[in-house]
Amino acid sequence: MNLVNIFVKAIFIENMIFAYFLGMCSYLAVSKTVKTAVGLGAAVIFVLGVTVPVNYLLENYVLKQGALSWLGAGFAEIDLSFLSFIMFIAVVAAIVQLVEMVVEKFAPALYGALGIFLPLIAVNCSILGGALFMQERQYSTIAEASSFALGSGVGWFLAIVAIAAIREKIRYSDVPAPLRGLGITFIITGLMGIAFMAFMGIKI
Repeated sequence: MNLVNIFVKAIFIENMIFAYFLGMCSYLAVSKTVKTAVGLGAAVIFVLGVTVPVNYLLENYVLKQGALSWLGAGFAEIDLSFLSFIMFIAVVAAIVQLVEMVVEKFAPALYGALGIFLPLIAVNCSILGGALFMQERQYSTIAEASSFALGSGVGWFLAIVAIAAIREKIRYSDVPAPLRGLGITFIITGLMGIAFMAFMGIKI
């Protein structure tokens, strides 16, 4: 039950976009059409779902103080936590490179539509944010970390697909000229963020 709680909380209550506004650059740039939004959202789910558990193992069995005790008593006092930032980024970059190669191979049209924003997942702050939240919250098992990662990815996916669907429809609306484009998108995102604040009242 705890895994479900973490998953649902990550989607609705602690949504990466609407609660923390992480990953806004990709969110705003790739949300012009639902097709590209779905592609990038799925890639973010996959990258979060892989990198957070890998970084969890890295944190608990290599980096934090005493994590290397499995190598022997002489390693029990070693603390490599100062390397966590750069190691998390290295893991994210490696997984994103893998995703980019797979998408280019099997979905070249989507690869072309996503353009520069696919490799930019590597510097998408929601991906690194997932690893840092995992570290801060000190999840007790890899299952909890994985549940949080997938929930965060699904939450980001819902956010970008929702705004893409609205932006496709709003093209036919009479939006005042100064607000067309990013202006109205920022306003809608703010309203969606306020709407998601209603989930904070849910006790899980």
